[in-house]
Amino acid sequence: MQKLNNNIHQKYISYPEKVLQFGEGNFLRGFIDWQFQVLNEKTDFNGSVVVVQPRGNNKIERLNNQDGLFTLYLQGIKEGQLVNEHQVIESISRGINLFTDYPEYIKLAGTEDLRFIVSNTTEAGIVFDPTDKLEDRPQKSFPGKLTAFLYHRFQAFAGDQKRGCIIIPCELIERNGEKLREIVLQYASLWNLEDEFIGWVKNANTFCSSLVDRIVPGFPTDSYKEKTQQLGYEDELMVVGEQYHLWVIEGPEWIKNELKVEGTGLNTLIVNDLTPYRVRKVRILNGAHTAMTPVAYLYGLSTVEESINHEEVGMFIKEMIREEIIPTLEGPKPELSSYADDVVNRFANPYIKHYLMSIALNSISKFQTRNLPAFLDYVEKYNSLPKRMVFSLSCLLYFYKGKRGNDSIELQDDPEIVEFFKTHWGKFEQQELAMSELVNIILAEQRLWGMDLTSIPNLESTVSTNLLTIYQIGVKEALKELFETSI
Repeated sequence: MQKLNNNIHQKYISYPEKVLQFGEGNFLRGFIDWQFQVLNEKTDFNGSVVVVQPRGNNKIERLNNQDGLFTLYLQGIKEGQLVNEHQVIESISRGINLFTDYPEYIKLAGTEDLRFIVSNTTEAGIVFDPTDKLEDRPQKSFPGKLTAFLYHRFQAFAGDQKRGCIIIPCELIERNGEKLREIVLQYASLWNLEDEFIGWVKNANTFCSSLVDRIVPGFPTDSYKEKTQQLGYEDELMVVGEQYHLWVIEGPEWIKNELKVEGTGLNTLIVNDLTPYRVRKVRILNGAHTAMTPVAYLYGLSTVEESINHEEVGMFIKEMIREEIIPTLEGPKPELSSYADDVVNRFANPYIKHYLMSIALNSISKFQTRNLPAFLDYVEKYNSLPKRMVFSLSCLLYFYKGKRGNDSIELQDDPEIVEFFKTHWGKFEQQELAMSELVNIILAEQRLWGMDLTSIPNLESTVSTNLLTIYQIGVKEALKELFETSI
């Protein structure tokens, strides 16, 4: 069977190279590159993407072997219907291997068509590495690579203010555009680059913070053979994603003239302030994920889909979102409720197997950043505890005991955190600590939560009661008791 390339994909069109993309992974291809394809199809964007790898691997070679082409399957709810569709994405012109083809990278910096730079180098990607040098080929850090690229562009166009770029990082960190800009300027200072370049970075380039939202599980290992038979060709870079997508770009109004997303069907927003969108996503989507995981997993479930469709666990999740999370958010309630409905539908997507144990990675820090702000806002607003979030916290403490029935739970977290829970649960099992003492020690540990949670009125006693109930009769019965007291 033939492999996907220009020879078998006759519709391939060549576009000017307008976008430099740092990252060749599944998410950018299933989210950003798909959107540029839509813009090419429905507007006069007329641009293609050049991909470089932030770290060394062989995906660039595989991308070039397929002439930048890959098949994207979008599966889930679309306009109220369950839809499973696919298309070949042809917005990538080529990949440049920074370790073997660095001159091509420099050459790209001097091209007139280039206008956008996008990235997704993971949360750990936007960092400053003081060992990076301008003459490195390439630099180790992503911001170092970007600074060198911008400097070569500055030189190629003699500081022309019209040759700056619109830079949109997609890493899941707050104020990602601002942080990237700060580090680029930090490199400019470290490398003693001229003041004119620093002024050009500040004035000719636009760094936009952005928020991305689409679940992209990636390569469909379980169904690849079936999909290959359906397509009639092999595709090593096949990607599966959900139908839902949201891209919020914080930037000046004039960007809408260059990214003409209006009327395309893309859920891409260019706004003055993305903070409300970020808080909404973190609290409803990410917060619900984190809160459901210990409850559902200890109940005996394995995936998000199972959890949201389960009679009792599903009700727990939906009521927590509706009654405890949404009330802590600012903005029109119908809009928040509509977003929450979208989230619930996404959780129920039968095409995506999102395993609870994959969400459970670093659950303590996730609870601190995703759930605790809503928790504290609820307490302040209502002067009472959000009982479902408290129950989730109680389950989280039990989850870190490391047992589901007789089965061990492979905890994935900072070794010091895992050891902390192991030590204190061990003391409880040896009857060296009462349940109330165990809970006091855990909730008071500021390195876990960023604060002393025992300072929250009634939290310590409520968690102790919940945890003792879970320990004695299990999560299933404890959850039933929670609902009985809710009636």
